[in-house]
Amino acid sequence: MMLDYFTYAAIALLVIIFLTQAVRVLREYERGVVFTLGRFTGVKGPGLIILIPVVQQLVKVDLRVVVQVVPPQDVISRDNVSVKVNAVLYFRIVDPERAIIKVSDYMAATSQLAQTTLRSVLGKHELDEMLAERDRLNADIQETLDKQTDVWGIKVTAVEIKDIDINETMVRAIAKQAEAERLRRAKVINAMGEQQAAEKLVEAGRILAQEPQAMQLRYFAALHDIAGERSSTVVFPLPMNLLDHLTLRSEAT
Repeated sequence: MMLDYFTYAAIALLVIIFLTQAVRVLREYERGVVFTLGRFTGVKGPGLIILIPVVQQLVKVDLRVVVQVVPPQDVISRDNVSVKVNAVLYFRIVDPERAIIKVSDYMAATSQLAQTTLRSVLGKHELDEMLAERDRLNADIQETLDKQTDVWGIKVTAVEIKDIDINETMVRAIAKQAEAERLRRAKVINAMGEQQAAEKLVEAGRILAQEPQAMQLRYFAALHDIAGERSSTVVFPLPMNLLDHLTLRSEAT
């Protein structure tokens, strides 16, 4: 009788072990890469999966988007400025078979590839482009990474540059450059204003020269403006035609 209990207990234990090894349940975002005697035999899931113990093994793969922080990288820009840049990488597995078979550790491989790609792509650009054109640089890095990780069955969905750290000396140099640029623009705008004003004066002079009556009206308007000012000194503008008339009379005498 005692032997029967031990027999039943042993059978129950074997059944439990068999079920533990044979029955697997995969969630909606999981897939199982199945190997039979070491050979790849398919991708299964989600749901209930039945395996042959010892003969078959299953490797779980998570299909959700992975967020991976790229540690700060020392980057030398094309204009020889040294900066530290870190970023965030978003990727997901689209082919579980290749992610397991083609690379031993896809997480570590993607991280190392992201670091080298970040240095390589940013090193082709000047500092001003890094600061002003992050969206374009993010797209360039994402495209480059996506092409290289495609063989691993990984899709890089986005890359976001977080911080670009510049040393204090370079910050002061950039501030001086920005101030010089503002002064240059102010001088250019002032010169353009002077040029436009001069062109308008020349145009007005031509119109007044064609119409003597207009010159007289302008003369009276100037007298009206002077009379309205509270000043102890009054200046009367002398018409140019009067000077010409006096000059001709002096030459005639």
